[in-house]
Formats: sequence, structure tokens, C-alpha cells
Amino acid sequence: MNDREVAEYLLANPEFFVEHAETLATIRLANPHGKAAVSLQERQMEMLRDKNKHLERRLAELLRYGHENDSIASKFHRWTIRVMAERDPYALPRTIAGGLRDIFDVPQAALRVWDVAEPYAQADFARHVSEEVRIFAGSLSTPYCGANTGFEAAQWLAPATGASNGAANPATSVATSTADDHGAAPSDTVHTTESIALLALRDPERAEDAPTFGLLVMGSADPRRFHEGMATDFLTQIGALASAALSRLLPR
Repeated sequence: MNDREVAEYLLANPEFFVEHAETLATIRLANPHGKAAVSLQERQMEMLRDKNKHLERRLAELLRYGHENDSIASKFHRWTIRVMAERDPYALPRTIAGGLRDIFDVPQAALRVWDVAEPYAQADFARHVSEEVRIFAGSLSTPYCGANTGFEAAQWLAPATGASNGAANPATSVATSTADDHGAAPSDTVHTTESIALLALRDPERAEDAPTFGLLVMGSADPRRFHEGMATDFLTQIGALASAALSRLLPR
């Protein structure tokens, strides 16, 4: 009999070691943690301990993810309340971006809305957006997360007049002491934007391919803050709620 036939026989006849208990007690196996041999029962116990350690690590990991999700859900709830409580349509874009910075600790956040109703046409958040940005926003079926490779929308994170010392690249930096009207992050120093998240704003009551009317931008100097492999469930919810709130700025 070869090894496979022996294994198949033992699997097909589990009562073998019940009827030959003395054989089970005399079987000696190599110890994976040393040179000394161990009994089959000891080896099985060692395997069970290793399996339990793996399950304990997995459980600890799941608990950590659960706590993190609970924390994010709590922040999302607070941000939602702040956005819903904003009664001034002109202040709504600032409230949305400011809440992301204050509640979610996002270093930089800004947004633009286009094709707005006439009363808001001259507002700072409705400033001109290039056709390239509109096309890109329309192509986003899910939030984009990754490195800032010179996105035009990253310029919205900088003050309108550029960096105070004139040396920083306006596409990748922000340096201002007060937030501008479209929600650029306030700061007293220059911070490069290494990673970025882009969320298309579209009518939440229509299909995912509905025309976009805006783009929400978040940035960070941490290259890993927004990365390609991150989960985007909460970002999707943020985009949906921001879209619903900002839809009041559109023509009726």
C-alpha cells in the first residue's frame, strides 16, 4: 500500500484507532518545534493550539475593524447632523467641507458645484470648472482614492491666490490662515497633498450614471491616508449625503 491508500483507509475506517488504541499511543511524530519526537495525541494538541492562536488573532482583527467602523459611523452621524442643520444654502458647501476636516480629521477638503441655479451662479463654490474635470467626475462610478498625480481638482485645496511664499506648487499645496469660500483647509504652513479622494456629486435619486453636478475633494500629506486598496463604503455614503444636500443649489 502506498501513502495515499493508507490515508484513504484510515479516513474510511475511523474506528481503527478505537480498536487499536495501543497503536495510537505508540505512534511518534517529528516535533515541528524541536528535534524530539512527540506522540500523535501531542501533535494533534499542538495543531489545535496553533489553530486556536490563528483564530484568536483573526477575532482580535475583526474586533479592531468593528471598533474602527463604530467610530467612523459615529463621526458620520455627527457630520450628517451638522449638514442637515445648515439652513443657509450659500454656507452649505463650507459646512460640508469644514465638517469633514473637523469631524473626520481630513487635513484638506473642498468642493465645486456647477450648473447651479441663478441665485448661486456667482458664489465661490460655483466658480468655473474645466470640461476635463467635469468629464472626469462623470466617469467616477465609485470614489477615487490614491496618489495625487497632479489632479486639477487638487488646486481647489489651495487658496485662490496661491501659496503665500510663492514657492509651493499650487496643484499640490495649501497655505492659508483662513478657509476660503469653497472650503479650502485652513493652515499656517504649506502641506503637500500626497494622497487624495475624489467623490462625484450626482442626483442621489437617479441611477449611478446620472449627470454629475459637482466634485468633492479630500487631500492629505500622508501618502497612505487615501490609497487604492482602502474600503470606500463610508466615502460613498458621504458622497451620497453631500449630493442630496447640495442638490438644493440646482435649478428646480
